[in-house]
Amino acid sequence: MFHDRAKIRVEAGRGGHGALSFRREKYVPRGGPDGGDGGAGGAVVVVADPDLRDLSSFRGRRLFRAARGENGGGSGKRGADGADVELHVPVGTQIMDETERRIADLAHPGARVVVAEGGLGGRGNRSFASPTRQTPRFAETGLPGEARDLELRLKLLADAALVGLPNAGKSSLLRRISNARPKVADYPFTTLQPVLGTVEAPEGRQLTVADVPGLIEGASEGVGLGHEFLAHLERARLLVHVIDASQGDADDRWRQVDRELSLYGAGLEERPQVVVLNKLDLNRSPEFSIEDPRIAARFSVSAATGEGIADFERRLFEFVPQEQDAAYGDAEDQLADYLVYRPKPRRRAFRILRTDRGYRVVGRPPDDAQLEAALRAAGAKTGDEVVVGDEELELG
Repeated sequence: MFHDRAKIRVEAGRGGHGALSFRREKYVPRGGPDGGDGGAGGAVVVVADPDLRDLSSFRGRRLFRAARGENGGGSGKRGADGADVELHVPVGTQIMDETERRIADLAHPGARVVVAEGGLGGRGNRSFASPTRQTPRFAETGLPGEARDLELRLKLLADAALVGLPNAGKSSLLRRISNARPKVADYPFTTLQPVLGTVEAPEGRQLTVADVPGLIEGASEGVGLGHEFLAHLERARLLVHVIDASQGDADDRWRQVDRELSLYGAGLEERPQVVVLNKLDLNRSPEFSIEDPRIAARFSVSAATGEGIADFERRLFEFVPQEQDAAYGDAEDQLADYLVYRPKPRRRAFRILRTDRGYRVVGRPPDDAQLEAALRAAGAKTGDEVVVGDEELELG
């Protein structure tokens, strides 16, 4: 089954704690502070992989965690940074946040985006030494990494896409011209998931063609999963409008699908197209009288017998430019190959320091429940001493 959507949760690694340490060597009875800083937590990175075709790898797993940074050590040793986690997705994957705002559009092979930044490592007590504070007996704990829920949405990248009503013969046509082997049967809705095929020219050039499930009335409003299927047409450079011409109502069939494309929008109503009047074996004289500037050519073929296929396949390369000057969509869709998502959360109003007796909270602490959760995440255990302002507390 083709999977074009997936919901996941990503959690970046927590930063390592700074070390609370003092130099201890023979003949150096009063060594100064030498606690090193903790390492940064690992990030979660999403990478566009040209070898993947759908999001099925996310079916069995939804939670992805990066490694935490190592704690700092004595003698000024800095903890190692936590390892990043890379999630590989197909080219053409969009990443949406909890509010369905688009974070990134990985439209190029190798494009990558950091979707969760690792937490900063805490400073060791050596960093707090100064002329007036020569023996600091505290060190910072590492900050937690970012965590969020995301939705991955795949929009196929194809040179041409086959569109039409159910049972128009799109899958049969794709089998004839490409290396794809979609299911073919003599009943509507045989194709339930998008299928990609590669068409090869004698000189070695290749085109990617997508077969999208048949459109029905109301598809632009989501009827019959229309929204999900229409989304796969947004990046096609050419629409191949396949019509069952055996019934003698080709004009009406074209208008029905064109109306759904126009209602959906996203530039589909302006996309260049060619019309393929299929089932020539059942109607030797198919009629089509639509005159529209978007229609670059029309062909009469029989996907069942192969009649007219060779000419259509040869000329298909003429209607898809070899060099694409600009991608379809708004200027903001022209995204860089490397994107970094930085949601800029509000700065924490407090920090937690480790002391030689327990923990100290500096700044403006949150309510009791949040503070307890933060302390336990920082490593505090039941019975540890916690100093908040002028109060000395015991973690319960």
